[in-house]
Amino acid sequence: MTSSNSLTNKREHLFRRLALLTVITIYLVIIAGGIVRSTGSGMGCPDWPRCFGRWIPPTEASQLPSNYQQIYGAKLKGEIEFNAAKTWIEYINRLVGAFSGLLVFALLITSVSYLKNDKRVFYGSLLSFILIGLNGWLGSRVVAAELAPYLVTLHMLLAILVVFSLLYVMTVSYTGHAEVEQIAGKKSLVTGILLITMVLSVIQVLIGTQVREAIDEVIQRMGYSERHRWIDSLDYRFYVHRSFSLIILAFHLAVIYQLRKFSKGKGLLANLTNVLVVLVVVEILSGVVLAYFAVPAVAQPIHLTLAIVILGVQFTTLMLLNADRISKNQEAHLPHYSKV
Repeated sequence: MTSSNSLTNKREHLFRRLALLTVITIYLVIIAGGIVRSTGSGMGCPDWPRCFGRWIPPTEASQLPSNYQQIYGAKLKGEIEFNAAKTWIEYINRLVGAFSGLLVFALLITSVSYLKNDKRVFYGSLLSFILIGLNGWLGSRVVAAELAPYLVTLHMLLAILVVFSLLYVMTVSYTGHAEVEQIAGKKSLVTGILLITMVLSVIQVLIGTQVREAIDEVIQRMGYSERHRWIDSLDYRFYVHRSFSLIILAFHLAVIYQLRKFSKGKGLLANLTNVLVVLVVVEILSGVVLAYFAVPAVAQPIHLTLAIVILGVQFTTLMLLNADRISKNQEAHLPHYSKV
């Protein structure tokens, strides 16, 4: 192996590690966003990019102007008494988001080494950078619009697209460096069921954002002291979301059955199938906890994050099901290939 090939391999190894770290960080951003929503901290910083006009948020009301209630009262949704916990929850969410943006930028820079071997990695990284930049800008619009529901939903959709684009880049870069078992026929059937499951799962996530909006409306009427009455006060959106989960479960069972039936050997697909089983069960249990145990704040970000993780596992599985096509496109450049 020449020194040039060795350097290229080191760069690509670094890229794969960085891609994995970036995906994990994006999920941390989603967790942070879920915590912001569950604690009602969305307007903890009523301005953007600063927080109460400061780069470092205040920790007590004495650090704010004496007339801060008049300045920020409308944006604070009636909670005109300064709440340091909510302010710092929102600020930390912004910091994690900014860090993820830096990682995606670093990923774009390191993806330049793939321009000769596989341009999809570079252009996928470029797309990820554009999407996360757009979502960062949209986050500022969410604050400016005082958590307008349609912007919150669009913000979530873009986050899902960022996850998909990063997982695409990571999966393509790992092709040839991990073993993927063969599917004995029926691949088109498994792929079709999986695609339908993904579409239904995205719809379920969007319905979930509407349920969250319904909960916010209930909170405005009842306050946090009446948490035990929130679920009983929800409208049809909650019941659609709950009933739709049964359809989602049925399609997941079909996907899992088909993958286990037609997979040959124990590779990434088998492992992802096992992970998918666990995730779906835990997701359902977290939904039960939310519905029957007075919507505990800790369960809300878990429920949301698990839904996005499940989408990520579905997308990665879909990519690996077609790993033979990816490998064929890389044969001219990679010395080793996955067993597909």
